[in-house]
Amino acid sequence: MRILLLDPFRGAAGDMIIGSLIHLGASRELVMAAMASVVHEPEFSEVDRAGIRACRVRTHAPVVHRTLDEVLEKVMQADAPEPAIRMAGKVFHRIERAERQIHGDMPHFHEVGADDAIADVIGACTALHSLSVDAVTVLPVSLGGGTISGSHGTYPVPAPATVVICSESSLQIRTGTAEDGELCTPTGAALLAEFQTVPLLDPGIAGVIAVGYGAGSRNPPGIPNVLRAMLLETRDPAGGQVDILETNVDDVPGEILASVVQRLMETGARDVCVFPCTMKKGRPGYLIRVICTPAQSAVLSGMLAKETGSLGVRCIPAVHRFIAERNAFSVTINIAGKEEEVRVKCGIMAGKPYTLKAEYDDVDNLARTYGIPARDISRAAEEKAWKQIQKIKTDT
Repeated sequence: MRILLLDPFRGAAGDMIIGSLIHLGASRELVMAAMASVVHEPEFSEVDRAGIRACRVRTHAPVVHRTLDEVLEKVMQADAPEPAIRMAGKVFHRIERAERQIHGDMPHFHEVGADDAIADVIGACTALHSLSVDAVTVLPVSLGGGTISGSHGTYPVPAPATVVICSESSLQIRTGTAEDGELCTPTGAALLAEFQTVPLLDPGIAGVIAVGYGAGSRNPPGIPNVLRAMLLETRDPAGGQVDILETNVDDVPGEILASVVQRLMETGARDVCVFPCTMKKGRPGYLIRVICTPAQSAVLSGMLAKETGSLGVRCIPAVHRFIAERNAFSVTINIAGKEEEVRVKCGIMAGKPYTLKAEYDDVDNLARTYGIPARDISRAAEEKAWKQIQKIKTDT
């Protein structure tokens, strides 16, 4: 299991998040194309922050106040993968909800409607997408202290929007002093909240695959103003343990059930199933079953109860599961005369591949782009992948 661990010990902003993921190994080309399609081409450079080398990102965009619809229109037009565009939209909806809760109805975003914020959000989401991780967890976020000047006057740190975003997420926070100033911006908080799939995941025994640092704009002496990102790979046999959560419901409409399944998966469930069943007094109902890691049980149990109105959720703890060794790589297929990349996951047993599956997001995106059946793209990618594997075996 590949886990992205974000450590905002000096807070977070959009440019710091992008820089840390680029430094970690995210696709610089994809991120640059996505950001350049929104504003000007960004500038990436290596800087020193209290002795730590880090990636600094500059957007060079003008300050323009926009409505949510205008922001989302620019996001939809970005040259970025479809999953990154969808995630960016969710980030701005988080920010809009926070600002509306503070200011009420408003004609435009107060602090984060400028093009540089749009570029930062789409760039960060594209960087995360390119890493193809299985889970994201975030250590406590340093918010800072003191005061800042906003469009309505002088505010305390953290900014009101940042506080609301943190309160509506599973992020944990750490306050600071007046000397710190603002360490976490609303954009940074919204990105971290949207990225996190499992709260404070304990990966057990894990190996560090890569480390990256994203630089903030300030460079105080003796303080590394950076955000650290680590890519981990779990190696603990306990990774084969899962919890099973179950509840029975007989008064939940189908539309709500579909929403519950989606929200559970977005929050980090490994799988969610809904089964028709007959309940007490012969009433028809549904059994909802969730498979998750032990670290997720409490959060997902609470979500399951809250979303369905159930008065109880059964937890079957520490069920062992077989986990195949996995490998992920990309293949290039020809569609309508164009070369397109599709990511493929490979299951390995006793050192030999035994199953292949094309990444759904890539398949769905290409199917929509070219107007052809998704199964045709999936079949072509998997056939190409099997041929590549056979060629490697023959060559060795």
